[in-house]
Amino acid sequence: MRSYQGRSNQNSGNSSDLLFDAQRIFRSAIEAVSPFKLSQVIQEISVADSCRVVGAGKAAMAMASTLEQSYPDHSFSGQVVVPHGYIDSFPADLPPPRNIIVREGGHPIPDADSLHSARDALKIAESLGDQDTLIVLLSGGASALWSLPIAGLTLMDLQKVNQQLLECGAEIHQINTIRKHLSQIKGGQLAKAASPAQLITLAISDVIDDDESVIGSGPTVGDPTTWEDVVDIIDYFDIEVPPAVWKFIDQGIDGQYPETPESISSVFQHASYHLLVSNNDAIEGAKQMAEQLGYNVVERNLFVSGEARDIGAVMAQRVRLLQPRECLLWGGETTVTIQGMGKGGRNQELVLSAACEFKRSKANILLLSGGTDGIDGPTDAAGGWSTPNTFHEAKSKGIDLYEFLSDNDAYHCLQEIDQLLFTGPTHTNVMDIGIGLRGHE
Repeated sequence: MRSYQGRSNQNSGNSSDLLFDAQRIFRSAIEAVSPFKLSQVIQEISVADSCRVVGAGKAAMAMASTLEQSYPDHSFSGQVVVPHGYIDSFPADLPPPRNIIVREGGHPIPDADSLHSARDALKIAESLGDQDTLIVLLSGGASALWSLPIAGLTLMDLQKVNQQLLECGAEIHQINTIRKHLSQIKGGQLAKAASPAQLITLAISDVIDDDESVIGSGPTVGDPTTWEDVVDIIDYFDIEVPPAVWKFIDQGIDGQYPETPESISSVFQHASYHLLVSNNDAIEGAKQMAEQLGYNVVERNLFVSGEARDIGAVMAQRVRLLQPRECLLWGGETTVTIQGMGKGGRNQELVLSAACEFKRSKANILLLSGGTDGIDGPTDAAGGWSTPNTFHEAKSKGIDLYEFLSDNDAYHCLQEIDQLLFTGPTHTNVMDIGIGLRGHE
């Protein structure tokens, strides 16, 4: 993230000061949900002296480290998986896991490493007896990082389905409904493999409503979705699935292939689930910093969802209505229906849409939107920001915002006008944070 130092902005009123404030607020939101701040919470959970550990997600490495730091006298062994590149991006001033092995896998599209990690996690679970304890560390990204297809399907089948789900505009609840039914580990099946061992899940939520069955595709909890739900979602979004996938779906509908375990199943008899932090905690961290900077937080919207460009226009309208030194915060996760050939993420598309809405305003306002994981879509940016000057700055460089928006090319557009937000991997993930500010006129 770009750094500004030595400036006091309590009484200032230009857009660079607003950007400085927005970035501080955004960083405070991320810091509020850092796994390294969860030691006290984790220590309140009863953990056996010796435990096996498996985990997946963008926060898995940090969670594994925090678990070991929280119980320095305990014996932990096992493995977690994070996206490619995350091991090298781990903060140099923080201790990496000592005994828990860290591996990398494909995200958001699973790869062979994702398959191997899921298979190894299942093997660890299956090796346990009724006197053993398994700790499962879950965070955003786990669904792709643990991808072991049901027998008869290939990794390529999963890759094709995942790619279409990510491009069709489906929400994560819908995406994970399909993922769970094509997997050997998702939808309660890791818990089934571990039973009758003691099972403790520690989770960081990256989904709307903090639904346990959706976080990481719910490998340790009951699954309320069905094969019929899978068909409904495929039909609604007109997804083209490989023939082998259709075969299994048909078998599932006909009762030839079992449903994922329901919450009443005995496999969950010795399972407990602990939600450590969520988007609401990030919003609270953002609010505290905004107030510290002298803003009046007039509105907080949780669980925002919908098409990114639509939400961008709506949030821009609300930001335009702010009074001087007021702040609007929101959290959630939007979607993008890919229709163009460009590059970008949901936060970047939201910001670009907001810039179009801002073009006739002369107010001293700014809108920033970013992913708390530091990664927005298939890009190296966390998101971006826009002001009323964004449209005119782009126009002066011969850039048509509407053209880039229609091509889903927010990344290259914002790159040209230097309005991308960079943080690098944050090793946490609680969906997205949006910030709207109005400074002094």
